[in-house]
Amino acid sequence: MTTTVSFPYGKTERTCTLETSELKAVITGSLKDYQAPLSQAELVSHALANPIGTQRLSEMAVGKKNITIITSDHTRPMPSRITMPLLLSEIRRGNPAADISILVATGTHRAASKDELLERFGQEIISREKIFIHGCDDRESMAELGTSPSGNAIAINKLAYEADLLIAEGFIEPHFFAGFSGGRKSIMPGIASRASIMYNHCAPWIADPHSVMGTLEHNPIHEDMVYAAQKSGLACILNVVLNHKKEIISAYAGDMIKAHAAGTEFLSKLCCCPAVPADIVIVSNGGAPLDQNIYQSVKGMATASRTCRKGGVIIIASQCADGHGGEGFYRTFACEKDTQKIMDSIISRSPEDTVPDQWQSQILCGILLDHPVILVSDAPKKMVEDMHLIPADSIDEAVRLARSILGLPSPSITAVTDGPSVIIK
Repeated sequence: MTTTVSFPYGKTERTCTLETSELKAVITGSLKDYQAPLSQAELVSHALANPIGTQRLSEMAVGKKNITIITSDHTRPMPSRITMPLLLSEIRRGNPAADISILVATGTHRAASKDELLERFGQEIISREKIFIHGCDDRESMAELGTSPSGNAIAINKLAYEADLLIAEGFIEPHFFAGFSGGRKSIMPGIASRASIMYNHCAPWIADPHSVMGTLEHNPIHEDMVYAAQKSGLACILNVVLNHKKEIISAYAGDMIKAHAAGTEFLSKLCCCPAVPADIVIVSNGGAPLDQNIYQSVKGMATASRTCRKGGVIIIASQCADGHGGEGFYRTFACEKDTQKIMDSIISRSPEDTVPDQWQSQILCGILLDHPVILVSDAPKKMVEDMHLIPADSIDEAVRLARSILGLPSPSITAVTDGPSVIIK
């Protein structure tokens, strides 16, 4: 008897057929089963009308001249076509004459293309509103906030620093080293300088046992992010939770810490799943836009590693239409065939010496030292091999390769259909 399992892949899906006797579990969480009590727009409107720990945004906007709204970039499935018009309306309800700037938080990512901005916001907002894209290497656009208790000299975009009212929209999902996305992440790494981001993502903090998916308490990366967000003057957030279809199922507005905490509590109840250790773990990176490159796909691999026995094989289905996703990330692996040497080099660096994409390389190294990883993608096979990964054209082919690697007659298999959306404990 066989069982067919589907995994998100780009804007479509990939399937595989597995022996039912070998399939130990299909881990999905409860996100896809949750039925929201209101429409997406109604959920956002209700959140804005009932903020947590602050006045309504319309009241906060009164008398403010320069207002900046930070929003996610093209690598995140933020439903800004729904949220942004409601945010703008709420601000102008209290201050019709406000000078509003939308600042796209790219962190260290590339700038969004015109087509990507159009897809994110829609033509009306593109035509009517002022939209700026953060550049972490543009020193002229930065303002110093001071030094965090951990020693991070924090600089952020001047559009945010000089705003009379600073707002951020985003979405909350499990994050593989910051605990959760959303809230304070709009500032750090969203609109911070490259040097500040490098320090925040340093090797000792990435290696800290609290820097894992679903954990905020004692997480040094999270704590540094919170400091930056508080110093920035971030006055209000609008954060949403999305289901597997990237639809809003819950929304939270208000104080950066309190509203974010309410959102993470809601999400944790739907996402936390017990580990089901197996010889082979098959995972996806959640489909578009999260699976656009190998860099982002490390998130899904990290989820799989939490339920794959040491020495077991991880299979990830991730389209990777944009290739590797980071030149430094790619060259780290392409220029050194010994994964342990890469890890040793990273661990030896001080926070001040952190290099671009080091954190992703560090996490990928940790996974590869414990597991062979097979990547089912559209990326060039040589690129995949350069990244110390094993290429495959289909999940079924990847399972055959995994069987060969393990040399087991009947390996156990766990499937995690949407890696970034679950927290495996």
